[in-house]
Amino acid sequence: MTKALYPGSFDPITYGHIDIIKRAQKLFDRLIVAVMRNPDKPMLFTLEERHRLVVEALREVGLNTVEIITHDGLLVDLARHLRVDAVVRGLRASTDFEYEFQLALTNRDLYPDFESVYLMTSRDFSFISSSIVRQVKSYGGDVSRFVPACVDRALTEKLRR
Repeated sequence: MTKALYPGSFDPITYGHIDIIKRAQKLFDRLIVAVMRNPDKPMLFTLEERHRLVVEALREVGLNTVEIITHDGLLVDLARHLRVDAVVRGLRASTDFEYEFQLALTNRDLYPDFESVYLMTSRDFSFISSSIVRQVKSYGGDVSRFVPACVDRALTEKLRR
């Protein structure tokens, strides 16, 4: 049985993330989505809020078989603990590749059994990022094409405060 981990900060989860999850599910017997803490990124939502939104968003789009966890620590430690066969990452542009390349080599150095599997984003979602969604929404823009309704509502509520 092959098991994969799809980590991310998901602040918030977008249809781009969901596309990667759908496609990764076809490749692995078991997929675990890990909502990660990233101290280098300013977050709009707390770790617990992001976890809840991922659960709600995946339920909203009918992906009820995905396990969703949170983690505050090194990805390699989580991968080792879960004994996953691979870590799935999405790639949008060449800038993603350079960052992911460095990350993959560092992770493999820290954990030699670490395998990274990269899925190219679908063309429809290649320009979407959580930070763009947050920015558009903060100026009152419509993000309903980029995120599930539960995420759109959560953004509205969070930014209203």
